Amino acid sequence: MDATVAPPAPANARRAPAGDGSAQEIRLESVSKVYPDGTVGVAELDLTFAAGELSVLVGPSGCGKTTTMKMINRIIEPSTGRILIGGEDVTRVDVDQLRRRIGYVIQSVGLFPHQTVRTNVGTVPRLLGWDRRRIRDRVDELLATVGLDPAVHGDRYPAQLSGGQRQRAGVARALAADPTVLLMDEPFSAVDPVVRERLQTEFLRLQETVRKTIVFVTHDIEEAVRLGDRIAVMSSGGRVEQFAPPAELLGRPANDRVADFVGADRGLKRLAVTAVDAADLEQPPVLSAGAGLADAGALLDRAGASWGVVLDGARPAGSLLASRATGAGTVASAMTSGADTVPVGAPLKAALATMLQSDAGWVAVVDGDRYLGVLTPSSLHAALRRSIDGS
Repeated sequence: MDATVAPPAPANARRAPAGDGSAQEIRLESVSKVYPDGTVGVAELDLTFAAGELSVLVGPSGCGKTTTMKMINRIIEPSTGRILIGGEDVTRVDVDQLRRRIGYVIQSVGLFPHQTVRTNVGTVPRLLGWDRRRIRDRVDELLATVGLDPAVHGDRYPAQLSGGQRQRAGVARALAADPTVLLMDEPFSAVDPVVRERLQTEFLRLQETVRKTIVFVTHDIEEAVRLGDRIAVMSSGGRVEQFAPPAELLGRPANDRVADFVGADRGLKRLAVTAVDAADLEQPPVLSAGAGLADAGALLDRAGASWGVVLDGARPAGSLLASRATGAGTVASAMTSGADTVPVGAPLKAALATMLQSDAGWVAVVDGDRYLGVLTPSSLHAALRRSIDGS
């Protein structure tokens, strides 16, 4: 670890309150870290991590991401400034008590190899003096929450788990005592890309449930964009160049350093953080699968449309070209069957991916079982540009 050892707490230090698990704001006020040789790790940071949000620190190696995070739980002591959690200055509380109310997840997981998963996850509750029944109930609850069956995995040792399972166990251990704050230092970088994506998805689902204040360190802008409510882009010398929601960061970089870091393909990255909105949808004529072809042809002609969406009840079932809307029979007999769908509110990236896998050149947008309209390449592009102009 690249951490300095925290000095003993002063004799008059107050005990950190145990906390009730409610998310708390973290505020850094003019925080700096200068090492004895004069190296500046972090320079005059003023940042506020909102309660219940996942804030990401991202930037090149050596920019102070991990140093900033480790100052929050005093693994590294700040040289100047104040760090407040829930309005309380962390430098004025007992360091051991402070760390017991802050969850901490690291790249190498850090599970004790000689202890079972159940014992590992219960580490902090034991230190806090919880009774055995309460610890067991909490451990079983958390293992199930992170996708590990307590009956199957609880009594296994870390070496008996896959890399992804170990990371899940590490997250469960960090959440065991219901901390107000969760610090995560590149927690998913040691697993392969497929497992990493699954862990990210599961973690987003978990955060929807627990709503902790999370500071998440990564060097991967794709991960930052996918996970973060807000992203702080840091540069050499421990400075923050921009701290903004992902859509704003990608749509309006504050300067050339931010633009260079997020990449020339930031427009594509923005697809992942821009939701499908009903206002962006096109509304081609809607045809019933059971309608007659002559009636369908007349409707398309009146609308001046070359095709229409075919519904079977309320659900899209395919499309019908105007050139095929002639003669006897029903729309169902002449339509092109199959209609790919995405839910309203899904990322534009998901809509584009679905569209590219389809021969239709469009994707239907639904709200549950209700059809709302379609996205085409042109309307998807317009939606993306509108979101950038409005950021």
